[in-house]
Amino acid sequence: MKENILKLSIDGLRHRFGEDLSVLFSIASQCEDVSQFTEKLQKLVNQYNKDSASVIVKQAVTELEVLTKYEAVSIHELSKNKNMCIDTITNLWLFLNDDLPDHIPTDLFIDLYYLFMQLMGKYTPQRKDQQVENQMKRWKSGLNPEIIEIRRKNKYRIITKLIDKIDPLTSPGSRYRFEKGMSIEQKYMQVEKWWDEYRFHLTMAIKSPKELNFYLDKTLSEETMDLLSRAKKKGMPFFVTPYYLSLLNTAKEGYDDRTIRSYILYSENLVDSYGHIRAWEREDEVEAGKPNAAGWFVPDGHNVHRRYPDVAIMIPDSMGRACGGLCAVCQRMYDFQSERLNFNFAELKVKESWDKKLQRIMRYFENDTQMRDILITGGDALMSQNSTLYKILDAVYRMVQRKKSANLLRPDGEKYAELQRVRLGSRLLAYLPMRMNNELIDILREFKEKASKVGIQQFIIQTHFQSPLELTVEAKKAIRAILSTGWMITNQMVFTTAASRRGHTAKLRKVLNREGVLPYYTFSVKGFKENYDLYAPNSRSMQESMEEKSIGYLDEEQTELLLHAIRENKDTKIALNRFLDKYELPFVATDKNVLNLPGIGKSMTFTTVGITQSGKRILKFDYDRTRKHSPVIDSIKEVYIVENKSIAAYLRQLAQMGERIDEYASIWSYREGITEPRFGVYEYPPFGFSQTDRFVNLELK
Repeated sequence: MKENILKLSIDGLRHRFGEDLSVLFSIASQCEDVSQFTEKLQKLVNQYNKDSASVIVKQAVTELEVLTKYEAVSIHELSKNKNMCIDTITNLWLFLNDDLPDHIPTDLFIDLYYLFMQLMGKYTPQRKDQQVENQMKRWKSGLNPEIIEIRRKNKYRIITKLIDKIDPLTSPGSRYRFEKGMSIEQKYMQVEKWWDEYRFHLTMAIKSPKELNFYLDKTLSEETMDLLSRAKKKGMPFFVTPYYLSLLNTAKEGYDDRTIRSYILYSENLVDSYGHIRAWEREDEVEAGKPNAAGWFVPDGHNVHRRYPDVAIMIPDSMGRACGGLCAVCQRMYDFQSERLNFNFAELKVKESWDKKLQRIMRYFENDTQMRDILITGGDALMSQNSTLYKILDAVYRMVQRKKSANLLRPDGEKYAELQRVRLGSRLLAYLPMRMNNELIDILREFKEKASKVGIQQFIIQTHFQSPLELTVEAKKAIRAILSTGWMITNQMVFTTAASRRGHTAKLRKVLNREGVLPYYTFSVKGFKENYDLYAPNSRSMQESMEEKSIGYLDEEQTELLLHAIRENKDTKIALNRFLDKYELPFVATDKNVLNLPGIGKSMTFTTVGITQSGKRILKFDYDRTRKHSPVIDSIKEVYIVENKSIAAYLRQLAQMGERIDEYASIWSYREGITEPRFGVYEYPPFGFSQTDRFVNLELK
């Protein structure tokens, strides 16, 4: 049996090339320079293209044609905003001639090894879609009876520790304090009652590494504690609720909690980078009076983010600038670093100036010709107090009324887009489901009832479950309460290393579907250094889409039937369960696997045009042509992104997690991608009038 290729030294890998790909050494020996080598490679590729009818070989031919075409080409890498020259074939030439600089990783040549093996018909990647059901069984839901029992014990342990924390709080003004003379049993019962209040968890949130380790029964390693202490000294916020902490497994047996644990335990790369993190979405960097990278003017401040014509993100000046916890992979880590988002609740209380700013933002929406969708987020939209959220939604409602009235006076063809969709972005269904209290549910129900009368047709809580372990009894109750108002719940997950393991994302889709939640996006991790440990290459996302998510794909007839069922049935859970049972499906694949590109939107349409010396693939992206973009897109000819991690490094990481790497063998063959179409339920309904094509709030450089 051959030695694991991921463990080979550069000399060992060269020997492997000699055994399996000796033709490359033969070609290299005939060439005086890399130009001759490239020409002979092209002839070799052409020969295989002529001689083989294999689809797999043809795929390798296409990729090698692209690599030779882009050799020595200078490109502009968009995420780092730097020019670079592609030198994939040059490095292969140096490798074959044993002329590489010292300490070059093997990862580039492992990737090329599989590409040439595929060309010569020696590597035939096998899809694993027939194994998905078994892969899904590995991952437990938080509704599993065994998990529920473990977490009941966790809750008991944490409550016992909370009693010690509350005892010193003797201030008469404290909401959570014990009466004098209470026995330990009475104190326990009191804390257990408070446990159902979301404010209790926010008040008692863990805010330091020492406290975190205390509540985890001192199970964190010395190395982890040193790292977290460094993070604290650098000013990185810690915020974990007792509820979410009870979801972690502190025992050696029980369940694998890596996916959720990696959200609250920071990596060394993140800690090292904190203080120097840049915004991945370049349009989030706003200068007063100037258009952002997508060409949009937005109201002064950091309340409105915009890249598309028809949708804007709104971040209120309220408790909504905090979260139920800081996710290590947070796309707004840049804003936490700048303290525009934070956990200082006293500072985040709504100030009088917010009312004026809210009205200015509403005027911006009202006077925009294209906008039909508002995503209120943060932070977290549901961290805002109920009175604040009510005021924001009411302002939206009144703005829609005014815009609709003004449209009556505009001729057909000049009418402005009217608001059709309102979304609230929140992770609290996973982090703090107790937040879905009766008062909040009444606010959501009332808003839907009155807003439906002025033309808003889609009401969505856009949430973020990362793991089936986050679907707990409490989360199920929260989902049920929201769905009872007629709002839909869609899920966005981030395809982290731990979440990308075989069958994990498929299982999450399954458990969410059964509770009435529709998957919306599966996001690749954005690729700066701080997210290196959590990054899964886009090839793995494509592999997941083609080999795992594919068992939930629907044909055209099924799609129409599901859309009809969702639109006609007020209870999404009932509609989904009936549909899944009728067609014997594990889940419906309603989400798109995508990467957020800097400045131009989401896409998974790419081609691999090179590989860096460290083995990271260089991807040339096209934008998602299935949706409307800012006209700035016309001036962006090509988008190049260097991935944050090589495939070899990713597979080594999976091996350390105990994964069988042979189950991921086909990953090397995913060198290009196509953006999936958007599921029909996420499309905007047609207007009953002709809308203007005119843009406002836009300036193209």
